[in-house]
Amino acid sequence: MLIEDNGTTILTDPGLYTTAQNEIQNIDFIVVTHEHGDHLHLDSVKAIMTNNPNVKIISNSAVAAILKQKQIDCEIVEDGQQIQAGNILVKGHGTKHAEIFEEFGQVLNTGYFFNNRLFYPGDALYKPNQEVEILAFPTAGSWANVKESVLYVLDIKPKKCFPVHDGNFKSFEFLYRTYDKVITPKGIEFINTEKKNIIEI
Repeated sequence: MLIEDNGTTILTDPGLYTTAQNEIQNIDFIVVTHEHGDHLHLDSVKAIMTNNPNVKIISNSAVAAILKQKQIDCEIVEDGQQIQAGNILVKGHGTKHAEIFEEFGQVLNTGYFFNNRLFYPGDALYKPNQEVEILAFPTAGSWANVKESVLYVLDIKPKKCFPVHDGNFKSFEFLYRTYDKVITPKGIEFINTEKKNIIEI
């Protein structure tokens, strides 16, 4: 996910399932929610740093420890903490990855609020204690399903929402049509990112 606001550009979670992030230039910050490979791919991080020599990384202490082993600096922002990243205020929310099965994959996960407008929970269904205008909600994975995702959106009650974490799907048409049918009637705008991957808000 690439966020641009007030002249500042933030890339989130450069993972191993995508390659487009390796070519992007003019990135000011990278924000990483947790250490799983689909969110933190070290080769991608290195490529991004090569293309953006002044880029800075923001994440939690677990990710920072991994990056430190590769001599990569990272600013730690965790639950209850915040940092001014250029013109974007970044606030940390939450502590744990959603359960896959018991302790399997249970790593430190930090969701992030951007300029008190956009909330991205990473791999968690965390509810921040503040109003959410725009929600980037996880759609599916080894730890989530469609019903849980919909209930999460309805619990948060954002003005607008769009799906993320959908790399396990071969086709999005049925899934996104389902989200539209069940979320939109609740007065929440569902943005279909399959049809529109650049969102201007």
